[in-house]
Amino acid sequence: MATQIAPPVQAGAQLTFDGKAVNLPLIRGTENETAIDIEKLRAQTGLITMDPGYGNTGSCKSAITFIDGEKGTLRYRGYDIAELAEKSNFLEVSWLLLKGELPTRVELSKVTHEISRHTLLHENFRRFFEALPKDAHPMPVCAAAVAALATFYQEPIQDEKALNDVVVRLIAKMPTIAAYSYKHSIGQPFIYPRNEFDYTSNFLHMMFATPAEDYHPDGLLARTLDLLLILHADHEQNCSTSTVRMVGSSQANLFASISAGISALWGPLHGGANQQVIEMLEKIEAEGGDVQKFVNRAKDKKDNSRLMGFGHRVYKNYDPRAAVLKKSCKEVLDRLGIQSRQLEIAMKLEEIALKDEYFVSHKLYPNVDFYSGIIYKALGIPVNMFTVLFAMGRMPGWIAQWLEMRNDPATRIGRPRQIYTGATRRPFVPIDQRR
Repeated sequence: MATQIAPPVQAGAQLTFDGKAVNLPLIRGTENETAIDIEKLRAQTGLITMDPGYGNTGSCKSAITFIDGEKGTLRYRGYDIAELAEKSNFLEVSWLLLKGELPTRVELSKVTHEISRHTLLHENFRRFFEALPKDAHPMPVCAAAVAALATFYQEPIQDEKALNDVVVRLIAKMPTIAAYSYKHSIGQPFIYPRNEFDYTSNFLHMMFATPAEDYHPDGLLARTLDLLLILHADHEQNCSTSTVRMVGSSQANLFASISAGISALWGPLHGGANQQVIEMLEKIEAEGGDVQKFVNRAKDKKDNSRLMGFGHRVYKNYDPRAAVLKKSCKEVLDRLGIQSRQLEIAMKLEEIALKDEYFVSHKLYPNVDFYSGIIYKALGIPVNMFTVLFAMGRMPGWIAQWLEMRNDPATRIGRPRQIYTGATRRPFVPIDQRR
């Protein structure tokens, strides 16, 4: 694997406190991102930093994903996301994230074969799903199922082959777990994976086939789902990825770390955003479809209406993933012959928002969730499964981040500091004297 070595530590930044100056070294990345290294700040000064949400704190060095939010740039291992979306497939991108280089034809064929032969779940998983309520949300079901894999594969990871087996099992079994969680929720029998199908076609077959009627996945729809998985495959140190790294830093196994990441992704401020886009479009449609009226309400600080699918914590420009999905969205709806009122509303929303001074000045551009929810719905994916598909796509990124963390000699168990704001020392009061 080719690696890029960051330039050496640069001249430091100076911090002055109580008349004492401390020099803090600077670290510069390969894309000229610069960080102040505060690793020894507390030891030298007794000070810590305060950064709620860690929005301005680097937690690690990583060679996996680069984002420039100001320019709307997203690259996996140096490759632009739009080019990968156009020219590669999900398993190819998975290899890239995990290994650092695009696979050769032989390598891609080998890993595709390995994954297709590990999609089955142990038959005891039937009882696992049967023990859960029918109306359980698929996300905690998937999180629990991934954690349960650790009870089926308990052998310690002693070499690279054993570790590779775990990685292959996770990527291979996630679509089966996701499809089974859906089948369980609607009371239909589980459909076994089929080795002759590609990765996304196999998932669609397990989702929509029944013993009474087979399902033949449409090539364009399978490719569109593959595209969505590519766009979700990694996104730097977001909430769920940081969770995977944090749990893994305790030397918890890969199954436990990924299960924690799935739970973090479940939150509506993270992976649940595309579901909220559909719910917003449904609300606008139900209220007569007046898009301008809804936009005006979203700008009104006294109104609690929110324009979902616009703006991003990182991107201050057009989300590059949204640009890819906009074209794909129209292709899917045309293929399915869907005349979607919700799509019309979405297009009108985008048109108004891109011209409206309020949204332009606040840099509220459409993000990946804006179009992904519409596409998922067109594919027949239930709304409560949207975040599960997100987790399926993010799987190779989470694993790559966990592996990078595991192999980094600088890794320490995650342990943030705090600023204590509670009571100072006080004497214990006997219970009979308390008021």
